Amino acid sequence: MTNLPHTKNLELDISNGWLTIWLNRPNSRNALTNDMIEDFNNVFNSIRDDRSVRGITFRGKEGVFCAGADLKAIKSIFDGKSKKEDVIRFSIAAGNFFESINTLPQVTIMVIEGAAMAGGLGLACCGDFIITHTDTRFSLTETMIGLTPAQISPFVIQRLGFVKGKQLMLTAAQINGEEALNIGLADFAGNTESELDDLEQKIKNQVLKCAPGAVAETKRLISLITDIPREEFVSKAGESFAERVLSDEGREGIASFLEKRKPGFVV
Repeated sequence: MTNLPHTKNLELDISNGWLTIWLNRPNSRNALTNDMIEDFNNVFNSIRDDRSVRGITFRGKEGVFCAGADLKAIKSIFDGKSKKEDVIRFSIAAGNFFESINTLPQVTIMVIEGAAMAGGLGLACCGDFIITHTDTRFSLTETMIGLTPAQISPFVIQRLGFVKGKQLMLTAAQINGEEALNIGLADFAGNTESELDDLEQKIKNQVLKCAPGAVAETKRLISLITDIPREEFVSKAGESFAERVLSDEGREGIASFLEKRKPGFVV
């Protein structure tokens, strides 16, 4: 049984092994605050090692995904009297939050409606899949207000590539969901909420056919590809494969294939 924490700024819904996290600050266009990030971190801590949670969908309440950081909250915290070190700590905490989503062992789906601006776009880029409404507005607006997309830049580059990511960060250009699909920012696009739900369900159905431990290990292995030398990766990949072959999931998966039956981990 998955024990989810109480959250003030998120609405949590778990069904059939899938957790949906709703950003729930619609009056502020679901902008990120320290309290919301703390809620997220508490949720991640509760489910990171829970293989009964097969995937996670991120959505925004009342038709808006996320407008980025809550600038009113930031202004009230850093009123000109703060030291540089305080701002650095604040930024690092935000960076750790984005990385925690990027490294979740479960499959993550971002369903984007309304707007994904600045840090909201960065949040989207941390997901494994992005589904967008064709009318959604996307923009990295930081340079328009004298800031930099500092902590989200690695995840934007990870999804879009160096050239296109750089162009969006430097110009703060606004694009819609259809354009986001065309440049690879989004993976799928729909024109109605029901179409978005159908696209999400197709991904979920496929993920639920896969062994959760194998999915988690595959995500971990993929993260090593660009971080370590090729020779070291080959060795670690060998260890990973051996562990999976000898795991309960691996034994069950191979047996089910040979016996022409559905493996026990399929939901």
